[in-house]
Amino acid sequence: MEERGVSVDHSSINRWAIRFLPLIEKMARKHKCPVGGSWRMDETYNKIKGIWKYLYRAVGKQGKTIDFLLTAKRDMAAAKRFFEKAMGANGDPDKVAMDKSGANKAVIDAMNAGRDVPILVRQVKYLNNIVEQDHRAIKQGTRPMLNFKSFRAAGFVLAGIELMHMIRKGQFAIAGADAMSFADQFFALTGMVRPVRKALRHSGEMPLFDQQRDRTVFGACYSRELCRRSHFSDVSLKIAEVTG
Repeated sequence: MEERGVSVDHSSINRWAIRFLPLIEKMARKHKCPVGGSWRMDETYNKIKGIWKYLYRAVGKQGKTIDFLLTAKRDMAAAKRFFEKAMGANGDPDKVAMDKSGANKAVIDAMNAGRDVPILVRQVKYLNNIVEQDHRAIKQGTRPMLNFKSFRAAGFVLAGIELMHMIRKGQFAIAGADAMSFADQFFALTGMVRPVRKALRHSGEMPLFDQQRDRTVFGACYSRELCRRSHFSDVSLKIAEVTG
């Protein structure tokens, strides 16, 4: 945008991130490489409106991100939602390493009650070192933001940070990824966003933007003509800078 002579305020970038990151993260999941059956799961903390909230995360034996979920509470219901989301997208694990949390173990125990082959739970501290170290990359992304102002926005931005972290770890099946920078891999994923938005519009799940909302989303693009001239990759670059 700077190359085009357009001055962009940080609040505009924030609106772009909130608007586009959910679409990018949704599409990226379709290209995520399979993970192993040995999981390490843990929770970390993020402040939203001055109150600590919980980010459930799981990584594989090799440190690859399996899934994540931002929750308001740290209890059995939250742990159940996380495991249901992670297993729905990645399949059932063979074993899960976790801390001494009773809620997390209770959820796996409840799942094992209806399974022929139970999921092995290993509550060994050193096994969770991998996921605890992996939290650092997420913390580094959120620390400069000086806390979130809304739970919804926090969930969207954290999804973008997790996405960039997975790109760095080479978790997406992108043609020619070995010869591409992390930013180029991000652009390759964002290039698939427009068909998703079009499909959502046709299905009635996403209303068409009117002129006023277009200007709100693109912030510094003060006219529809300038919006048309500004390629989507400019927005992608700004989102990549915020999340990466």
